[in-house]
Amino acid sequence: DSAKYETKNARENVALFELSPFAKFELSGEKTYSSLQYICSNDIKNENGSITYTQMLNSKGGIEADLTVTCLDKDKFRIVTGSSVREHDKKHILKYLDQTVHLKDITEELACFGIFGPKSRDLVSKIFGDHFLNNDFKFGTGKTVVLNDIKMWFQRISYVGELGWEIYIPIEKSKQIYELIVSVEKEFDLVHAGAHSMDIMRMEKGYLHWGHDISPAENPFEAKLGFAVKLNKKENFIGKDYLLKEKNLTKKTLIMCTINNSKPGDPLALHDEPIFYDNKIVGETTSGNYSFNYDKNLVFCYLTKKIDLEKISENLEVEIAKKRYALSLLKEPL
Repeated sequence: DSAKYETKNARENVALFELSPFAKFELSGEKTYSSLQYICSNDIKNENGSITYTQMLNSKGGIEADLTVTCLDKDKFRIVTGSSVREHDKKHILKYLDQTVHLKDITEELACFGIFGPKSRDLVSKIFGDHFLNNDFKFGTGKTVVLNDIKMWFQRISYVGELGWEIYIPIEKSKQIYELIVSVEKEFDLVHAGAHSMDIMRMEKGYLHWGHDISPAENPFEAKLGFAVKLNKKENFIGKDYLLKEKNLTKKTLIMCTINNSKPGDPLALHDEPIFYDNKIVGETTSGNYSFNYDKNLVFCYLTKKIDLEKISENLEVEIAKKRYALSLLKEPL
C-alpha cells in the first residue's frame, strides 16, 4: 500500500527521496580526465557541470560498475554510485586510477535529496529561486545554487524517470534544507518515497540495477546499454579491445516482460526465476516488481538461447514457486 501511494504520487505530483547513502567520490589532479577516459566505456564530458552516465568494464567487456561522472571544474570530477557497491566500485577505480590522481570518499560529507515528479520544477523554484527553467538547466547537467549562505550542488538527473533534481547539501546543513522542502509539501502534494518505490519506478522506465540486471557476467551490448559505450572515442579504455575483437558480443539478450493474469504480490517475482519457451528453459529473470501505475507485474529477463523475439510472446513463461505463468513481451518500457 505504501509503494502504491508513493509511486502514484511521484508520477502525478512530486516525491522526496532520501538518497544520502549514495556513494560519492571526488577525483582531482592533472590526469583525472585521461584516467577516467581509460576506466570508463563512455566518452566522459569534460565541461563544467556536464554529467556522463557510464559503465566501467573489465578486460572481457563485463560490467564492473554502473554510475555517473560529473565534471565539477577543471581537473575535478565527482563519481556517484550505489550505496551497496561503495567499496566494490572504489576498489575497482583505485586499481586502474593514475597514481597522481587523488580520490576522496565524501559519502558522509554530503546529504542528497531527490526531488522527482511533474511538480518538481515548481517546488524547487519556489524554495531555491529561478534557476530551473528548461533552457537554463538542461537534463544531464549540474550547477551550484546558494541559499541562506548554504552552497548546494543540483543535478538534473533521475533514476525514477521523471523530471527532477538530486540536491547535494553539506550534511550539517541538510536538516535546514529538508525543513524548507517539507514546509511546502501540502502546496505541491509532496510525498516521502522510499527505496522500494524507486525500484518499481526505475523498472517502469526500463533502467537497470547493477547486481541484478547487470554484472561482470554481461557486456553492455547484451544489456542494451550500447548507447553508453563509445568504441570510437580516441582514447583506449578497459575492455575496448575485447569488444572490438569479439565477434559474438551478445550471448544473451535482455528483455522486459509483464506476467499475465497476476496481481500485486501474486506471484512475487524477485530474480533468478527460470524462463521457459516451448517447455524448455531459455533464460532467467533478473528483477521483478509490481507497477501500480500500470497495474502490471514486471520482470526483466535474460534469454540465453537464440529465439525469434517476434514469435515468442505466445509461448513464453516464467516459473515462480513451482508454478508457470504466461509472459507478454514489452517492446519498450511502460
